[in-house]
Amino acid sequence: MIELRPFAELGGENHGWLDAKHHFSFANYHDPARIHWGNLRVWNDDTIQPRTGFPPHPHRDMEIITYVRKGAITHEDSLGNKGRTEAGDVQVMSAGTGIRHSEYNMEDEVTQIFQIWILPTSDGDTPQWGAKPFPRGDRSGQFVVLASGYAEDAEALPIRTDARVVGATIRAGQTLDYPLGDERKGYLVPATGAVEIDGVRVNARDGAAISDLAVLRVTALEDSEVVLVDAA
Repeated sequence: MIELRPFAELGGENHGWLDAKHHFSFANYHDPARIHWGNLRVWNDDTIQPRTGFPPHPHRDMEIITYVRKGAITHEDSLGNKGRTEAGDVQVMSAGTGIRHSEYNMEDEVTQIFQIWILPTSDGDTPQWGAKPFPRGDRSGQFVVLASGYAEDAEALPIRTDARVVGATIRAGQTLDYPLGDERKGYLVPATGAVEIDGVRVNARDGAAISDLAVLRVTALEDSEVVLVDAA
């Protein structure tokens, strides 16, 4: 089953410095039919103006993955971590017992990110943060695991949840298969381009909620960059 969630129909709010679109209920946007998808709780599509950002604020007991689509995001937190994550790269924060952090666009251009929140498998763990480059060229024609709660995904950033975040760049006309599994839920968003899944066209920044599909087959209608959460 594929449920299409067109970008134009997403909730959200434009704050001037931040234009936020929400695939799931978040902040002032509430849709009882879109609270979560399995253990995937939040998928925000944020456009952040230059030299602005999120001032220090707290989180706890959530796995937060930031996929930078354009520009860069600069992170600083109460654990003493500092980092700048560029387009195509990923950072993760396991909030655990509690962490305060800020996220700023310190660039002279607009920054665009996907911020993904996944419920952890347990509460009260020690908070942690990490970031890693994932060159788009290395994802050409294949799904690459970016963040994972499974030990076998040794090259991925670790998250403490029953889920994977994967990405791929796909040339127009190319088809990729991902072994999702009938009992899993997938949520796929093209960062760029357009793809087809099971006869459904998914354009850039649309969401596709996927279930009851043993193998997820993605065909690129245009050169595309896709991000997928494989959720419990």
